[in-house]
Amino acid sequence: MDVSFWFLATKNLFEQGGFVMPPLLFCAAALWYGLGYRYCVLKTHNALDMRDLYKAYCQSPNRPTKDLIEHAMKLGIGIKQQQVVNLRRNLDAAFYDYEQEIRQYSVLIKVIVMISPLLGLLGTVAGMIETFDSLAEMALFTQSGGIAGGVAQALLTTQTGLTVAIPGVLIQNILQKKQMNIQNNLAQIKDLLCSQQSSRNL
Repeated sequence: MDVSFWFLATKNLFEQGGFVMPPLLFCAAALWYGLGYRYCVLKTHNALDMRDLYKAYCQSPNRPTKDLIEHAMKLGIGIKQQQVVNLRRNLDAAFYDYEQEIRQYSVLIKVIVMISPLLGLLGTVAGMIETFDSLAEMALFTQSGGIAGGVAQALLTTQTGLTVAIPGVLIQNILQKKQMNIQNNLAQIKDLLCSQQSSRNL
C-alpha cells in the first residue's frame, strides 16, 4: 500500500464524515498523544517498599534512578541530609514538580473523552438533516449523496466519536490508578523522611 492509497482513504473519510471529521481526528491525535505521555511518565519499575527503597539509597547514594519514585526518594534524602529547618515544607516544594507532571494532560484527556461522542452526535444530526432534506425533495441522488450520503455521514461520525472516546476512557482509568499509586508513594516518602528526622532529633 503506497502513500496515494492512504491519501485517498483519508480524503474519502473526510468527504463521507462531513465537517465534524477534522475536529474528531484532531481530538483522536491529541488524545493518544496525551495518553502516551502519561503512560511514559507514570511507568514505574520500582518493586520495593518505600522503607526498603529508603535504606537502599541511604546505603548506595549513587544508585541510579529508574523512575519518578526513585528520583523523588533520592532528591528527598538529599534535602534531608541538608538538615533544613522545615523539612516537610521543603519536601512539598521539591515534590511539586513531580505532582504536576503526573497530572499532565489528565484534564485534556477527560475533555476529549467527553466531547468526542458529542461531536459524533453533531455529525449524526447533520447527516439526518441531509437525509430528511432529500426525502422532502424526493431526490434520491443529489450532489451531496442524497439519502445514502446523509445516513452514511450519520453512522460514520457516530462510530468515529465512540471509537475515540471508548479507548480513552478505558486507558485513562488505568493511568488514573497509576497516578493515585504514585501520589500515595510520594506522600509515604515525605512521611518517612520527616519521621526519620524526628526520631534523630529525639
